[in-house]
Amino acid sequence: MLKVCKFGGSSLASGKQLKKIKKIVNSDDSRKIIVASACGKSNKNDHKVTDLLYLSIAHKKYGMSYEHIIKNIKEKHQSIIDELKLNFNLDNEIKKIKHLLESKGNDDEIISFGEYLASKLLALYLDADFVDAKKVICFNYDGSINLEKTKDKFLPYLKSNKKIVVPGFYGALANGVIKVMSRGGSDITGSILANVVDADIYENWTDVSGIYVCDPHIIKNPKKIKTITYAELREMSYMGANVLHEEAIYPVKEKGIPINILNTNKYQEEGTMIVSSCKKNDKVGPISGITGKTDFYVVSVAKINSSSEIGFIKKILEVFEYYRVSVVLVTTSIDSFSIIVDKNDVKNTIYEITNEIKTKLKCDEVSIYDNLSLVCVVGRGMKSKKGISGKIFSLLGENDINIRTISQGADEISIIVGVDDANFEKTINCIYERFVK
Repeated sequence: MLKVCKFGGSSLASGKQLKKIKKIVNSDDSRKIIVASACGKSNKNDHKVTDLLYLSIAHKKYGMSYEHIIKNIKEKHQSIIDELKLNFNLDNEIKKIKHLLESKGNDDEIISFGEYLASKLLALYLDADFVDAKKVICFNYDGSINLEKTKDKFLPYLKSNKKIVVPGFYGALANGVIKVMSRGGSDITGSILANVVDADIYENWTDVSGIYVCDPHIIKNPKKIKTITYAELREMSYMGANVLHEEAIYPVKEKGIPINILNTNKYQEEGTMIVSSCKKNDKVGPISGITGKTDFYVVSVAKINSSSEIGFIKKILEVFEYYRVSVVLVTTSIDSFSIIVDKNDVKNTIYEITNEIKTKLKCDEVSIYDNLSLVCVVGRGMKSKKGISGKIFSLLGENDINIRTISQGADEISIIVGVDDANFEKTINCIYERFVK
């Protein structure tokens, strides 16, 4: 058994948190590879180290003093060193950060110090081998990860009898220049390493005990999902569930490696297991999760006989492509189409887009609705339970919730309904009360 364990920022926020990590890691010999994020907040008034590093770069850029920010970063790490009584020369590392700022060095290298420092301290505390991510996480020049090269670089380190700590969030290009991933990238690092070592499980340790059926800010104490498939998770993530970085799914999904979402602060609790597929006799309700987002625009296009006009929808989508707007959903009837886009993506161009569609395609009508929310109901059990979509639509009608758009995939694991922003939380509450609780 071989496990890759990733610990998030909240798990590395203080010496107290590192003690929990040590207890977790040492309780299981198969927890061989540990990926660490940068130190997160230890309280509501604290700051994430990565945020402070970004802030120091901004201060330098605009000619403002950043000394107080670097002091904050130093104090945060020094408190961990003192609490855990570690023999670590922090001054040398802080000097490196200052030198990079003063010499206008690579911004990505400056940002990488968050994960680098947290991982150095964790490795020292665990008496583990520290492996710098710049030596093993290999980027292609187009920004993609070179898995084969990463495998070749990392596998020799497995020969060590010690546990291995690797910083998340960054790697290096072929020329050695450090490159960071998008925020939340430590999830991706863990997934990449799980892929290249053919891990049995990828454990993702965070500050929640798994994945919940819906947002705890909307439903108080929602049920936890025990097992969910990659396909279901993808639907939930796309529609707003902030569970894992989307790019962290693909490397492990490719090899069918399960992901276990666990809570560092409640490590005895069972988490949520994410798997490729479930057994045929899997006993599960029709709905696994309910999620969604607010603030969408609906651009409705109507033109008589457009259904027989070859390439009509393609021409509409090309307008959005020209303005570099990602289309979330397209719903259709015979001679009308609704294109749903994120409001933030079109806030500066929506009128240019609609005018171009109307004039270029000679449409009878182009209208905009700007208060749409999308609610996504996900569940592998829906396929075997007849009439779920009809029951959801009837339920919303009974509660005076008007459905503006409907979308259901051919795989029948999700239904997306569009409702007024004002009815977003009400919609989730109604579905949860009827089908989950």
